[in-house]
Amino acid sequence: MTAEELKELIESVSLEAFGKSFLHIARFNSRLRTTGGRYILSNHSIEINPLVLELYGTEELVGVIKHELCHYHLHIEGRGYRHRDADFRELLKRTSSPRFCRPLTEKNKKTYSIYVYECTSCKLLYNRRRRMDVRKYRCGKCAGQIVVVQAVK
Repeated sequence: MTAEELKELIESVSLEAFGKSFLHIARFNSRLRTTGGRYILSNHSIEINPLVLELYGTEELVGVIKHELCHYHLHIEGRGYRHRDADFRELLKRTSSPRFCRPLTEKNKKTYSIYVYECTSCKLLYNRRRRMDVRKYRCGKCAGQIVVVQAVK
């Protein structure tokens, strides 16, 4: 989909769902990472993440467009355009727009290694996320020597 096709789609969705025309700039912005789109207050433009179209198709794209158009039309009218405003929430319900975009990236889970250490004397196990220099440390229970048992990455 090109930028012109996106603008045409936004204009048609605006007329169908809101009964008002969209008169400003619409474009794709591939630098958006976690959000489906954004409405820019200063110049009234709408930017859409192209991943929405790639991952979920036009139905989800139309939902994101409706959400951003809610911001757009309310801001132009001078009403509450923020997520927390009652005007915004009411317009979302009236136009059956989604409140949130589906996730565009996997959960921001930190991947970390798990290291298991064992005391050679008392067999006490130590589970750690960070690697430890076993030459510097001794067992806290019996002061025995510690060895690496397992390192899962």
